[in-house]
Amino acid sequence: MSTNNSKQPTRMSRNSGQRFSSKPKHGWQLFRKIMYLVFAALFVVILAGIGLFFFYAQSAPEVSHDQLASDTSTRIYDSSGSLVSKLGAQDRDYVKNKNIPGTLKQAVVSIEDKRFYKHHGVDPTRIMGAAVADLTGNSLGLQGGSTLTQQLVKLSVFSTAASDRTLKRKAQEAWLAIQVERNYSKAKILEFYINKVYMGNGVYGMQTAAKYYYGKTLSNLTLPQLALLAGMPQSPTSYDPVKYPKYATQRRNTVLTAMVSNNVITSQQAAQAKATNVSSGLVTSHTTTSSSLSKNSKVIDSYLKTVYSELKKRGYNTNTGGLKVYTNLNLKTQKHLYNTVNNDSTVAFPSNKFQVGATMVNSKNGKVVAMLGGRKVGNVSFGLNRAVQTDRSSGSTMKPLMDYGPAIEYLNYPTYQPVQDTAYTYAGTNKQLYDFDNKYQGTITMRKALVESRNIPAVRTLEAVGISKATKFLGGLGMTFKDQLTLQNGIGAYISSEQEAAAYAAFANGGVYHKPYLISKVTTSDGKSKTYSSKGKRAMTKATAFMITDMLKGVMTNASSSGTAANISGLYQAGKTGTTAYPSNYSSTVPSDAAMDSWFTGYTKNYSLSVWTGYDRQFKTGHYIPESETKIAQLIYKSEMTYAQQNKSNTNWTAPSDVVGVTKNGTQEYYVSGHPGTSAIADSGTTNQYSSSNNTSSSRYSSNSQTTGTSESESSTESSTDNESSTSTEQEPGGSGNGTGSNDTSSANSTSNATSTENSPTTTN
Repeated sequence: MSTNNSKQPTRMSRNSGQRFSSKPKHGWQLFRKIMYLVFAALFVVILAGIGLFFFYAQSAPEVSHDQLASDTSTRIYDSSGSLVSKLGAQDRDYVKNKNIPGTLKQAVVSIEDKRFYKHHGVDPTRIMGAAVADLTGNSLGLQGGSTLTQQLVKLSVFSTAASDRTLKRKAQEAWLAIQVERNYSKAKILEFYINKVYMGNGVYGMQTAAKYYYGKTLSNLTLPQLALLAGMPQSPTSYDPVKYPKYATQRRNTVLTAMVSNNVITSQQAAQAKATNVSSGLVTSHTTTSSSLSKNSKVIDSYLKTVYSELKKRGYNTNTGGLKVYTNLNLKTQKHLYNTVNNDSTVAFPSNKFQVGATMVNSKNGKVVAMLGGRKVGNVSFGLNRAVQTDRSSGSTMKPLMDYGPAIEYLNYPTYQPVQDTAYTYAGTNKQLYDFDNKYQGTITMRKALVESRNIPAVRTLEAVGISKATKFLGGLGMTFKDQLTLQNGIGAYISSEQEAAAYAAFANGGVYHKPYLISKVTTSDGKSKTYSSKGKRAMTKATAFMITDMLKGVMTNASSSGTAANISGLYQAGKTGTTAYPSNYSSTVPSDAAMDSWFTGYTKNYSLSVWTGYDRQFKTGHYIPESETKIAQLIYKSEMTYAQQNKSNTNWTAPSDVVGVTKNGTQEYYVSGHPGTSAIADSGTTNQYSSSNNTSSSRYSSNSQTTGTSESESSTESSTDNESSTSTEQEPGGSGNGTGSNDTSSANSTSNATSTENSPTTTN
């Protein structure tokens, strides 16, 4: 019994021992299984997260240099290289890395991303810290884990709205941040960021903010001022030092403390900076880049509008392209033109509604150096540009272009060619054509007919040339027309001041036409440049250009001409007047000498300037131009050309080798060698058919055509009745010119097709 009893406890002890030793082993196995499951689940979550990350990353938008660089505005420079305008949204003065103070860089990194120089776009340590902060309630949310690079991406590509802070957006943001870090240095990324951030009050970028708040550049700011700017992007409105100095002080001091923690300044430096009043150095008058340019906005508005139109036609994006556009604008000449029609009391305007459209081009190359689209237009930006509209008849300024130029070019007319100023009726109609004095001078020279701007000889000359050849000649001068031209257009067609200035420039430079252009060079944000020029194309012989010019000189110097008000003493120049009369059904509502439009286009060897004057709503009561006010266009020309020609060469034109001079009746005349004269056109009293060279129907006597020019055309005229005719007329310097009290307007019946209402622009293609 004793033996059995002694063994039993031992067996029980073993069994008992085995039971107790198996419990820890079983618990450990269970723990390990749980941990395996946890790690497996975590691994699956990580894999799923990685998969989801790359899934979202695949649909991430691209981030371009332009987006990061911020400076996506289009900058416009004048011909001297001076910045005159910026188009594109945000007011920003971009500062390069080399001009950013090291103190500002340290302040930004200290407060925004202490590990900026250690991570590669995404900072796992920062993300974990943000996650812990989320759990403890001490975080602003997902944004807390963003690196400075991620913030840059967010500002450049994504919306900053809280509703857009999604997991997908954060994944894409992180992916793009990694790409940015691979393509750009830390210095460049910091440069992008400093120029990108919003700084309150419509100001973007810290350089612009420095000028706005302190009136200085970043390089001239103190430590406390730089610390304030570095801290503002978190909440620009709340940390505005002017409106909320208390909060601004707290934020500035937080930045200074962070800089001490990051070992970039000492505690003593921080203490001194914190002791500085946050309002110290702030300016009361805020200056930004855009406001400094605003003084030119009205002056160059029409020019800029045409520049942007030209850019778009060339395929440039003016809103996000970050373009540098170098133009042919002579800002001083432009300002003088603007002041002449808006502020200069030397030209008396009848009212603020009296309008002007003018274009000046370089006669040698087609560069548009000045353009004015209106006067007294208020604060309208990119308003109606009357310099390029083609809905107003050019009157007698058309005669050198369509009548006499082609006559010399194709028929070899000498300047003394006999032309008939006798009774004339348009073929196939009972429409009779008159001159301004309702008189006939019989057989006169072409020179006299042009200088005195007589209508009948002009139309007879066009008839001899033929519409087809005249149209060809105009085509060489950049003018194409929607409808077929008629004899009517020989004394008025629908062209713009830009087109006419360029066409007359061909007379000035010896017969070479240059399409007018405003842009000389465009540099894109990647530094690539493209230059532009107008390749000259011969539009007429040198002989034609010289002989037209020689005759047009007399328009400004001959006492019998209508252009003497434009004459500039001692200057070699040539030019032509042009006026259009009202249709006959308006004879009871406007004076007999009233005009709807008044033009003057003139040129030197250096510049060609075309000026249109009149009212937008020319059929409204009182909106006519009395004879005395038709000279306003000439006075504008005289003022502007006098200014432009300062310090410029003043040389006369010389006859080409194939042009022969001869004296007739005391006047120096010219003819093309081998063509000393042509017999006079028969004076039949009426004309029943066009010349054999004219291929248009003889029944077409009224014009319904518009031109297709080099710029957009706009209309601002009041609607007129169908077939209301605007007649070409010229007045002598002293008055009506007839001395008998008879109607001094012609009945050329140039039908106007401008039927759009005021402020309803139309475009002709």
